[in-house]
Amino acid sequence: METEEEVAKVSSILIYPIKSCRGISLPQAPLTPTGFRWDRQWLVVNSKGRAYTQRVEPKLALVQVEMPKEALVQPFWEPTQSSFLEIKAPGMDVLKVSLSGPREVADGVSVWEWSGSALDEGHEASTWFSTFLGKPSRLVRFNAASETRPVDPTYAAGHKVMFSDLYPFMLLSQGSMDALNEVLKEPIPVNRFRPNIVVDGCEPFSEDVWTEIKIKDFTFEGVRLCSRCKIPTINQETGIAGPEPNATLKAIRSDKVLRPTQKQQGKNMVWKDRVADGKGKMMKVKDPVYVIKKVSSAAEAVA
Repeated sequence: METEEEVAKVSSILIYPIKSCRGISLPQAPLTPTGFRWDRQWLVVNSKGRAYTQRVEPKLALVQVEMPKEALVQPFWEPTQSSFLEIKAPGMDVLKVSLSGPREVADGVSVWEWSGSALDEGHEASTWFSTFLGKPSRLVRFNAASETRPVDPTYAAGHKVMFSDLYPFMLLSQGSMDALNEVLKEPIPVNRFRPNIVVDGCEPFSEDVWTEIKIKDFTFEGVRLCSRCKIPTINQETGIAGPEPNATLKAIRSDKVLRPTQKQQGKNMVWKDRVADGKGKMMKVKDPVYVIKKVSSAAEAVA
């Protein structure tokens, strides 16, 4: 089905510079082919180079990340010697990581199915995360100059990401959050689902069926529904996991309810009309959202 109607507006834009650590809410953000600029550009790894995420280290939810304001809102900003990533956590001193400083190359870094080299942020960062997590850890940065991490070509051939789980962008509607909170005993904030784009004004769960949307002048392809995982059960303020909202979602939004013969069903997206570097392209809160193409039901959406 093909239409072009304004169905919502962007209500929040979020990036997560260090994978599985706290996000930063922005009024606008530069677009790149791998996602919003700075999103999931850093990763905490174990002694073997394997990614730590909240699934196994929920304490990462307590790690707060700050960046220079200009870096977050100016599309052509480049770091100087005095530009830092500032990292904070309970009981820890502030860790400052240079955004422009020299880095050693760390081989054998892996996240999900991908492995390659990354830029090691050094001994001080390693000591900080090792102390906080209580086990050997290192902080690494995606090495865009030498590495490419492609999206699964079955769903979005030619697209790539940095350290995001699978896709460059994840969208969720406020309507879906509101509908879920109506049935939960204790409402939860949207940060449990760690979206990049929150839109408001559409019907609950309508994003499930969107296969192509336009946000302002940018076209995105909704390539796959987002698989449910443990992270929404982790309170992002305490780092403590509980049964909700997954217990409720299993009852009202599970495969057996929605997709009896397929996998289960936010919405993973790629930037369809991306340019080589994306510089100068900005998404802003209040940008209009148009549905270009959609399927008739969640059962037809790719999971």
